[in-house]
Amino acid sequence: MTLSIDEIKGKIRATRLLKGLKGKAIKGHAYLVGGSIRELCLSAIPKDYDFVLTHGEDIRVFEELAGNHSFVIGKKPIHTYRIVKDDINMDITVMDTTLDEDIKRRDFTINAMAYDIKNDALIDMVGGLDDIEKRVIRHIRKENLIDDPLRMLKAVRHFATLDDFKIHDGLMDAIFELKGHIKKVAQERIKYELDQIIASQRGFDAIKIMESTGLLFELFPELYELKKLDEEKRLKLETLGHTIDGFRYLTQYSSIYSVDKKGIQMVGYALLFHDLGKAQTFSYDEDKKAVHFYYHERFSEEMATAIMERMRFSSQEIKTIKTLIKNHMRIFLISSNDTTERAIRRVVFKMGELTPLLILLTICDMYGSSGGEDNESTEQVRAVCDGIFEGFKKWQEEPLPRLINGYDLMSIGFKEGPPVGRCLMEIQERQVSGEIRDRDDAIEYAKKWLTQLQK
Repeated sequence: MTLSIDEIKGKIRATRLLKGLKGKAIKGHAYLVGGSIRELCLSAIPKDYDFVLTHGEDIRVFEELAGNHSFVIGKKPIHTYRIVKDDINMDITVMDTTLDEDIKRRDFTINAMAYDIKNDALIDMVGGLDDIEKRVIRHIRKENLIDDPLRMLKAVRHFATLDDFKIHDGLMDAIFELKGHIKKVAQERIKYELDQIIASQRGFDAIKIMESTGLLFELFPELYELKKLDEEKRLKLETLGHTIDGFRYLTQYSSIYSVDKKGIQMVGYALLFHDLGKAQTFSYDEDKKAVHFYYHERFSEEMATAIMERMRFSSQEIKTIKTLIKNHMRIFLISSNDTTERAIRRVVFKMGELTPLLILLTICDMYGSSGGEDNESTEQVRAVCDGIFEGFKKWQEEPLPRLINGYDLMSIGFKEGPPVGRCLMEIQERQVSGEIRDRDDAIEYAKKWLTQLQK
């Protein structure tokens, strides 16, 4: 990419927003700043625009342009006014210092250029354009990372989502030094950055950066316990190592199994958390010279739940990720050369719409463990995964009909309560396996179930 100053200014002037501001009566100075200029330099179309004004009353100009009122976001001492127009966000601050100081307190040089709307001038006093040309993410000064420690994670997110950018060595050193400050940041803000990192094409490399700087362990101390386990027990298959390596395959295989961006995020978190319980369940069989992690998925599920509650995951996200962790061994356990159609149908029935996500988690876990290499075992698992995916597509087209419901059970003597749900679940499982074929079979089974219950 080689753009002249005039070409960049032309791109800025050509945006719908800047065209709308042309000829407006702005009393003070108005500057376009931040990431939108970077995106225009990279030939992207921004949806978020940051403006700095020298005169507070000029906010009305932007409200009139949007046909919408502004509302305040952020905390004192610096208020940010947000205006939403269609699919565009405008964030506006009123300058409380000089433009020079405003620029110097921003996060990275590539986000610190300014465009003077009145004078049609591009202002680049910290070398942002040069760093865009070199594709380097460089911080402006260390104090800015201390002022808002989320910027350390934002640097990793930029690395993950901007094509071919790298983090400057000085910024890497600063993140290593200041990583502990990330604990001061609101968990919701951290999750927003992590969501984008995990679903990016460079998620694996980004997480490796977080690991090497120690930022990963500040965010998830539970993962450090896996690192210690690997080092102390000298495990041939590293628990943390294979977990992180699994991210190499997350986006690579997502399209094969029709997993969308939100699904990738859910699988990514499940992958990150799926073996947390191994630090608590490690055992060594001296006779067989074998390592075991009995019931580690139960511990992993509990630990992951605590993390997700801490980080303000939504209830649906928590439910999805817990289900994936709880079942992350399921496909491995049925994978063999003689895997039955009944076993495949059971997985689809158990997982429902989450079936493709469990398949993707299995693939990432498997190849993370094998170093991406295929062997007899991985080929078996892949074949079963493909069979399950085909079964899932058939299930979507023709889901099994519900043969009876809770009212039917109560009509034959069941009392309202948990046994009704358990009986219906068992009927459905036997319907999946072919043992129950119609309503009469279901009623007959329910009567036998009730007889056992009453004994």
